[in-house]
Amino acid sequence: MRRTFILLPLAATILSGCVAKTALDVVTAPVKVASQAADWATTSQDEADRNRGREIRKREEQLGKLDRKYRKLDEKCQDGKRSACEERDDIADEMEAIKATLPSDYSEE
Repeated sequence: MRRTFILLPLAATILSGCVAKTALDVVTAPVKVASQAADWATTSQDEADRNRGREIRKREEQLGKLDRKYRKLDEKCQDGKRSACEERDDIADEMEAIKATLPSDYSEE
């Protein structure tokens, strides 16, 4: 009987800590969830810079492919193939449109 009286306050103290911790977790959970959602919803400057660099590299790659195609078609055009001249001119327009989306300090090397 004496052992029960000693263990009861000890158990109550231990359990109250668990209950308090659980209550704190339940109360702070919505704040943590909202904070995490805000982190997911926003883009850091580093992420934005990385994404922008990736997009610029994609455009530059596309520009390189178009340039190679342009040169091949230009050779055919010089040989007198009229359809190659028209396609070359269309590619030139597409290249100009891509160049307009690149940063102003972009220079072909």
